[in-house]
Amino acid sequence: MAFPIYSINLTMIKINNLSKKFGHLTAVENISFQVKPGEVLGFLGPNGAGKSTTMKMITGFLTPSAGEIELCGFNVNDKPIEAKQRIGYLPEGAPSYGEMTPLQYLEFIAQVRQLSGQKKIERNKEVIERLHLDKVLNQSIDTLSKGFKRRVGLAQAILHDPEVLILDEPTDGLDPNQKFEVRELIKSISPEKVIVISTHILGEVDAICSRAIIIADGKILADDTPDGLRSKSSSDKMDDIFREITSGKIS
Repeated sequence: MAFPIYSINLTMIKINNLSKKFGHLTAVENISFQVKPGEVLGFLGPNGAGKSTTMKMITGFLTPSAGEIELCGFNVNDKPIEAKQRIGYLPEGAPSYGEMTPLQYLEFIAQVRQLSGQKKIERNKEVIERLHLDKVLNQSIDTLSKGFKRRVGLAQAILHDPEVLILDEPTDGLDPNQKFEVRELIKSISPEKVIVISTHILGEVDAICSRAIIIADGKILADDTPDGLRSKSSSDKMDDIFREITSGKIS
């Protein structure tokens, strides 16, 4: 399935006054932001800040309590199929069918994404090579290491070459070499895409992100480039800046 390459000036993600409540708990409170092609947005925050909840709403897995989400011109609630066709999503934990092999799983995802013929063959080959899955293709997913399971999850997210990638902790469980490879992959595909990465690894902001949003208690505390965040602090270390912002010492 092929979609047009969008103008760099087009906003591909629009989030307006987004909120999510679970009973009396407000997980996300009235947040708004936009993302354009070529941006790699790091979505940062302490545990329980609302990062994963926001990502689940963007991808349509959770319905917002209030607010609107638009992806590539399609409202997620009004046009869910059209919006989801353009998303690649790596959820936290990357759930999959453990009894399947990676090869069977990617074949299944290709069917779901309506890939067929030569296009399916080419995309399968490319993601297998990029994520170095050839050695485990015929091994059941349940028996794979955490790192390989993460790579299988990332493979399914990029299989259909989506315009929007939503990645929740994409390098979780990977060794340093694997982290480097995944970061290089993200950088290589970012120019014509929108990529949103939730991460607790602050070094990834410097490594791959062109912009960072810091969220805590469901509210956006900062939205800037890595250099812009540094200009607000006396420290150039992202860990220190993160602590200062989330503790309210700087804004």
